[in-house]
Amino acid sequence: MAYMKFTYNQPLRLESGLEVPAYHLEYTTHGILNEAGDNVVWVFHALTANSDPGEWWPGLVGAGRLFDPADYYVVCVNMPGSCYGSLGPLDRDPQNNRPYYHDFPVFTTRDMIRAYQPLRKSLGIRRIFIGIGGSMGGQQLLEWAIEEPELFSHIIAIATNGRHSPWGIAFNTAQRMAIEADGSWRERKGSAGAEGMKAARAMALLSYRDYQAYDQLQMRREEQRAEGWGCLHGVGPGIRTGAASYQRYQGDKLARRFSAFSYYALSLSMDSHDAGRGRGGLAAALERIKARTLVIGIQSDILFPLQEQKTLAELIPGAHHAVISSLYGHDGFLLEYTQIEQLIKDFLKESPAAKRALINL
Repeated sequence: MAYMKFTYNQPLRLESGLEVPAYHLEYTTHGILNEAGDNVVWVFHALTANSDPGEWWPGLVGAGRLFDPADYYVVCVNMPGSCYGSLGPLDRDPQNNRPYYHDFPVFTTRDMIRAYQPLRKSLGIRRIFIGIGGSMGGQQLLEWAIEEPELFSHIIAIATNGRHSPWGIAFNTAQRMAIEADGSWRERKGSAGAEGMKAARAMALLSYRDYQAYDQLQMRREEQRAEGWGCLHGVGPGIRTGAASYQRYQGDKLARRFSAFSYYALSLSMDSHDAGRGRGGLAAALERIKARTLVIGIQSDILFPLQEQKTLAELIPGAHHAVISSLYGHDGFLLEYTQIEQLIKDFLKESPAAKRALINL
């Protein structure tokens, strides 16, 4: 695996009408591109991940895994707006040589894949054997498969949608409100909004999991009794156990590795997602996809509910639809390796293109 940086020194006009004079992308590759340039697996990451799927999807990417670098050339790009190496709010605005911070231009999911196109060409990739992504990664995948229908042989969209829902936008808006309520948010410094982002992450977790997950995984401990609760400014140890401590831990954990500016910007990018915009509507847009398609939903997902994947499967020509069971809700796309791997294997074994590729599955 290698972390690399791609710099594009030409303007990129965004859907908003704003223009980025140049940009850079951090990306990783696993494996070697074959002579035909067609053994590519392009992985699209979700909201707060980085460009190394071997780190956050180790059950699917790596030696001995489904996407083994011995067989595939695995590519993943850190999306613009993130704080993991690609152009983002902490970078300097070339117009004034100061960090963008609040002035960072919003990249839609369509803008993102248009930023990836020059990178793909620079890598010598003529065709992508498999495009795969979950959640916001799946949104980018669909945009690209619509934009360049001949590029992908297969696409695998997991726990995602063709248009971000009012429900999902409401969750993201509430999280941005938490960041805005942080007294430091308007300060022009890298750490601004960190406390608000902790609260935002706690909100997000409620959409990533569900009632049953919390009931089984974060049950109150035996020692949590009323006498341990204390007062508002001196909460006792009991209230910190179970679900309460889990929410705070996850907020602190994200704040140690991520920027509130990126969290804010990328949530707006997700809200912008509408594959049918300017293409005659969602049905007309999805009808353009020519790749052999597998759409996977998660039975307990309340953020991207099953109806959204069912809609994708109905509108994408010839698409296959599958549902996995998971205690982990939306987060199941990152954790249910065994189920996802089997579905993908079955999907590829039925594919004439996969059989011709002579790739060891």
